[in-house]
Amino acid sequence: MTVRPIRLFGDPVLKTPSAPVAELDEGARALVRDLLDTVELPGRAGVAAPQIGVGLRAFSYNIDGDIGYVLNPVLAEVSGEPELTGEGCLSVPGLWHDVLRYPWARVVGIDLDGNEVVLEGTGLLAQALQHETDHLDGLLYLDRLDKERRRVALREVRESSWF
Repeated sequence: MTVRPIRLFGDPVLKTPSAPVAELDEGARALVRDLLDTVELPGRAGVAAPQIGVGLRAFSYNIDGDIGYVLNPVLAEVSGEPELTGEGCLSVPGLWHDVLRYPWARVVGIDLDGNEVVLEGTGLLAQALQHETDHLDGLLYLDRLDKERRRVALREVRESSWF
Protein backbone atom coordinates (compact mmCIF):
# COMPACT_ATOMS: atom_id res chain seq x y z
CA MET A 1 0.00 0.00 0.00
CA THR A 2 1.37 3.39 -1.05
CA VAL A 3 -0.37 6.41 0.40
CA ARG A 4 1.27 9.33 -1.34
CA PRO A 5 1.74 12.71 0.36
CA ILE A 6 -0.66 15.43 -0.77
CA ARG A 7 0.83 18.45 -2.52
CA LEU A 8 -0.21 21.74 -0.94
CA PHE A 9 -1.33 25.11 -2.26
CA GLY A 10 1.65 26.85 -3.84
CA ASP A 11 3.04 23.72 -5.51
CA PRO A 12 3.21 24.45 -9.27
CA VAL A 13 1.86 20.99 -10.20
CA LEU A 14 -1.52 22.05 -8.79
CA LYS A 15 -1.79 25.00 -11.18
CA THR A 16 -0.63 23.16 -14.32
CA PRO A 17 -3.17 21.53 -16.65
CA SER A 18 -2.62 17.77 -16.71
CA ALA A 19 -1.60 15.76 -19.76
CA PRO A 20 -3.69 12.78 -20.89
CA VAL A 21 -2.64 9.31 -19.80
CA ALA A 22 -1.17 8.14 -23.12
CA GLU A 23 -0.14 4.57 -22.30
CA LEU A 24 -2.16 2.05 -20.29
CA ASP A 25 1.03 0.45 -19.05
CA GLU A 26 2.59 -0.47 -15.70
CA GLY A 27 3.17 3.22 -14.97
CA ALA A 28 -0.57 3.91 -15.33
CA ARG A 29 -1.35 0.87 -13.16
CA ALA A 30 1.03 2.10 -10.45
CA LEU A 31 -0.56 5.56 -10.57
CA VAL A 32 -4.04 4.06 -10.15
CA ARG A 33 -2.87 1.91 -7.21
CA ASP A 34 -1.38 4.98 -5.53
CA LEU A 35 -4.53 7.06 -6.15
CA LEU A 36 -6.75 4.32 -4.73
CA ASP A 37 -4.52 3.77 -1.68
CA THR A 38 -4.39 7.52 -1.05
CA VAL A 39 -8.16 8.12 -1.35
CA GLU A 40 -9.06 5.26 1.00
CA LEU A 41 -8.05 7.23 4.09
CA PRO A 42 -11.00 8.51 6.13
CA GLY A 43 -12.41 11.90 5.15
CA ARG A 44 -11.26 11.76 1.54
CA ALA A 45 -13.85 12.03 -1.25
CA GLY A 46 -11.36 12.30 -4.09
CA VAL A 47 -7.69 12.61 -5.01
CA ALA A 48 -6.47 13.91 -8.36
CA ALA A 49 -3.09 12.87 -9.77
CA PRO A 50 -1.63 16.40 -9.47
CA GLN A 51 -2.34 16.27 -5.73
CA ILE A 52 0.20 13.44 -5.47
CA GLY A 53 2.64 15.22 -7.78
CA VAL A 54 1.72 13.56 -11.08
CA GLY A 55 0.67 15.81 -13.96
CA LEU A 56 -1.63 13.28 -15.64
CA ARG A 57 -5.42 13.27 -16.12
CA ALA A 58 -6.51 10.74 -13.51
CA PHE A 59 -8.38 10.79 -10.23
CA SER A 60 -9.75 8.44 -7.62
CA TYR A 61 -12.93 8.84 -5.62
CA ASN A 62 -14.38 7.54 -2.37
CA ILE A 63 -18.06 8.43 -2.12
CA ASP A 64 -20.15 6.64 0.50
CA GLY A 65 -17.78 3.66 0.45
CA ASP A 66 -17.78 3.42 -3.36
CA ILE A 67 -14.10 3.64 -4.30
CA GLY A 68 -12.86 3.85 -7.88
CA TYR A 69 -10.83 5.76 -10.43
CA VAL A 70 -11.06 7.22 -13.90
CA LEU A 71 -8.35 8.00 -16.44
CA ASN A 72 -8.56 10.89 -18.91
CA PRO A 73 -11.80 12.17 -17.39
CA VAL A 74 -13.76 14.92 -19.07
CA LEU A 75 -16.57 16.78 -17.33
CA ALA A 76 -19.06 15.96 -20.08
CA GLU A 77 -22.23 17.45 -18.64
CA VAL A 78 -23.58 19.37 -15.68
CA SER A 79 -27.17 20.35 -14.99
CA GLY A 80 -29.37 22.20 -12.59
CA GLU A 81 -29.00 25.63 -11.11
CA PRO A 82 -25.55 26.12 -9.55
CA GLU A 83 -25.76 26.36 -5.77
CA LEU A 84 -23.33 27.39 -3.06
CA THR A 85 -21.89 24.23 -1.54
CA GLY A 86 -19.46 23.99 1.36
CA GLU A 87 -16.17 22.65 0.07
CA GLY A 88 -12.66 21.92 1.25
CA CYS A 89 -9.58 20.44 -0.37
CA LEU A 90 -6.75 18.20 0.80
CA SER A 91 -4.32 20.58 -0.91
CA VAL A 92 -5.67 23.50 1.11
CA PRO A 93 -6.02 21.86 4.55
CA GLY A 94 -8.19 23.39 7.20
CA LEU A 95 -10.10 25.77 4.93
CA TRP A 96 -13.78 25.44 4.09
CA HIS A 97 -15.65 27.82 1.76
CA ASP A 98 -18.88 27.91 -0.20
CA VAL A 99 -18.35 27.33 -3.93
CA LEU A 100 -20.90 27.42 -6.74
CA ARG A 101 -21.35 23.85 -8.01
CA TYR A 102 -23.95 22.23 -10.23
CA PRO A 103 -26.18 19.73 -8.43
CA TRP A 104 -25.67 17.03 -11.10
CA ALA A 105 -22.55 16.11 -13.08
CA ARG A 106 -21.29 13.48 -15.49
CA VAL A 107 -17.66 12.56 -16.16
CA VAL A 108 -16.58 10.31 -19.02
CA GLY A 109 -13.17 8.65 -19.18
CA ILE A 110 -11.55 5.21 -19.40
CA ASP A 111 -10.26 2.46 -17.13
CA LEU A 112 -6.92 0.64 -17.30
CA ASP A 113 -8.28 -1.69 -19.99
CA GLY A 114 -9.35 1.21 -22.21
CA ASN A 115 -13.05 0.66 -21.50
CA GLU A 116 -15.29 3.69 -21.20
CA VAL A 117 -16.12 4.80 -17.65
CA VAL A 118 -19.13 7.01 -17.00
CA LEU A 119 -19.61 8.50 -13.54
CA GLU A 120 -22.69 10.59 -12.90
CA GLY A 121 -24.69 11.67 -9.94
CA THR A 122 -25.89 14.30 -7.54
CA GLY A 123 -24.80 15.54 -4.13
CA LEU A 124 -21.28 14.75 -2.99
CA LEU A 125 -20.54 12.74 -6.15
CA ALA A 126 -21.47 15.67 -8.41
CA GLN A 127 -19.37 17.99 -6.29
CA ALA A 128 -16.38 15.61 -6.32
CA LEU A 129 -16.56 15.12 -10.09
CA GLN A 130 -16.42 18.87 -10.62
CA HIS A 131 -13.72 19.40 -7.96
CA GLU A 132 -11.42 16.65 -9.26
CA THR A 133 -11.73 17.60 -12.94
CA ASP A 134 -10.91 21.18 -11.89
CA HIS A 135 -7.66 19.84 -10.39
CA LEU A 136 -6.82 18.23 -13.73
CA ASP A 137 -7.36 21.58 -15.45
CA GLY A 138 -5.00 23.34 -13.04
CA LEU A 139 -7.74 24.89 -10.89
CA LEU A 140 -8.22 24.80 -7.14
CA TYR A 141 -11.61 25.41 -5.59
CA LEU A 142 -10.27 28.75 -4.33
CA ASP A 143 -10.10 29.86 -7.98
CA ARG A 144 -13.89 29.52 -8.16
CA LEU A 145 -14.61 31.80 -5.21
CA ASP A 146 -15.97 35.29 -5.81
CA LYS A 147 -13.47 38.13 -5.35
CA GLU A 148 -14.28 38.86 -1.69
CA ARG A 149 -14.38 35.18 -0.59
CA ARG A 150 -11.14 34.52 -2.46
CA ARG A 151 -9.43 37.45 -0.71
CA VAL A 152 -10.50 36.05 2.68
CA ALA A 153 -9.45 32.51 1.73
CA LEU A 154 -6.01 33.58 0.55
CA ARG A 155 -5.48 35.48 3.80
CA GLU A 156 -6.43 32.28 5.66
CA VAL A 157 -3.88 30.35 3.56
CA ARG A 158 -1.13 32.88 4.36
CA GLU A 159 -1.97 32.67 8.08
CA SER A 160 -2.13 28.86 8.15
CA SER A 161 0.52 26.78 9.91
CA TRP A 162 1.20 24.67 6.81
CA PHE A 163 1.85 27.48 4.30
